[in-house]
Amino acid sequence: MSASNVEAVRSQPDAGVNRTLLSGVIGASLILFGSFGTGWLASVSPLNRDPFFIMLRTEPAGVITCVILLAIGCWVLFRSWWRLGQKLSSWGEGALKIVRRAVWLWSIPMFVALPIMSRDVFAYIGQGRLVDAGQDPYVDGISSLNNWFQLGADTMWAQDGTPYGPLFLSIEYLVVNVVGGSTDAAILVFRAIAFIGVLLCLHFVPKLAELHSVPGAKATWMTVANPLFLVNFVASAHNDALMTGLSVWAVYLACKRHGFWAIVVLAASIGVKPITLVLLPFIGLLWAGPEAKWPSRILYWFYSGMIFLALMTVVGWLNGYWFGWLEVMLNYTGAGFSIFAPLGLMTVAISSIFHSFGLESDSVLSVIKTAGRLIGVVMAIVLMFRGKYSHLVQRMAIAFSAIVVLSPVIQPWYLLWLLPFFAVTGLRDDWQMLWLHLTTIFFLAYQAADQIFVWQFLQESLVPRVQMISWGISIACAIYLVFFDPKTKSICPDLLSSTNWLKKSKKA
Repeated sequence: MSASNVEAVRSQPDAGVNRTLLSGVIGASLILFGSFGTGWLASVSPLNRDPFFIMLRTEPAGVITCVILLAIGCWVLFRSWWRLGQKLSSWGEGALKIVRRAVWLWSIPMFVALPIMSRDVFAYIGQGRLVDAGQDPYVDGISSLNNWFQLGADTMWAQDGTPYGPLFLSIEYLVVNVVGGSTDAAILVFRAIAFIGVLLCLHFVPKLAELHSVPGAKATWMTVANPLFLVNFVASAHNDALMTGLSVWAVYLACKRHGFWAIVVLAASIGVKPITLVLLPFIGLLWAGPEAKWPSRILYWFYSGMIFLALMTVVGWLNGYWFGWLEVMLNYTGAGFSIFAPLGLMTVAISSIFHSFGLESDSVLSVIKTAGRLIGVVMAIVLMFRGKYSHLVQRMAIAFSAIVVLSPVIQPWYLLWLLPFFAVTGLRDDWQMLWLHLTTIFFLAYQAADQIFVWQFLQESLVPRVQMISWGISIACAIYLVFFDPKTKSICPDLLSSTNWLKKSKKA
């Protein structure tokens, strides 16, 4: 073979990867353009008076076009993610660099998109205003300030205290003061803060994976390059991204036995969203080390608890809110229930049974919430005491999952809190990886259709139509990719055929 032919053969994989990266950029760009007509804007935003945005957001044709672009963009990006995983399946040298390049390239268009899939970012603005006004966000809802609704926040935040930690309250306060009242500028700043969490995951997920003998590139592809991760943690600008990035960093430090700094970083994660408090006892066990006996482990729990308590006391003293976040965390599980949450389905079923007998069902949800929380805590405690040290991060992930899954409210981005810890400890290429793919498919379709902004005067006639269009596109694309696409139709069957318990049942 001539030198030119050898060079051509060598260049083909790179060319194929570059085409996949480019297709992902196209998908992310379609999401960007789709957000112009379906993304959230505050009423006071100057963009609402721009002729281009008026056309896309107030005319049915413009809204429908953007809904189509958003849905198609999600599936072009999803296919690019799948194809990238296929082309890098050996996860050899250079794969991690390509995955990181994909994350950057696919994030850039979404960095300037209007908020999609959620409008929590506008609640951040309202809470920052509360801090600026000298009020307590753990007690007062954002409706206690004038003009709150025009700044884009959902009415669910009107009376409720914030479920966020004291560190994020300070971040919200700083952002509100820096941007000088511009909601559009505030969105970009909060998105940049969320992207810090993405970058932390991009840096520490592969490092943590290597400690567990899992290819860093594969773990990073599963998590950070995942389209569900990028849509929620970049386009939606969720503060969960920062919380997750800090928690992954903390666990890595603990695995390297840098216990003090692990507690400091975890305290920052809890200071963003207190749910990661569940990781604290596992951090203490990692710090104690594999040879530690129970007296030593309990001592390291004491060290961890005292360092954490001192840090949070200082933060509470500085901002004046003390431990208000703890009270909100103990009482907050979100509003209502999610139909796809196991306890949400149980709530519907039991309430229906009560109604069929003419009984009141008002207390069903609160009882199920309490029971789910207690079971989750018990499972976490059991996992703290039982299991091998080498499986400690995996035990921590299961404990974290128990707290999340045993809640009647599960938002799609809650699953992204858990994914990095399962990815770094290894998801097998069987039903486990299939579960990841199918879960991503479902929630990507659900979010593309669920939170679509449509002006109130168009809602009655347009919302059901565009939701049906979005679901129709998602179902058609998912069926095509899973069953008919020549390049991707083998992915799910191959994973299914690798599942050991299915093989045994067939032989039987």
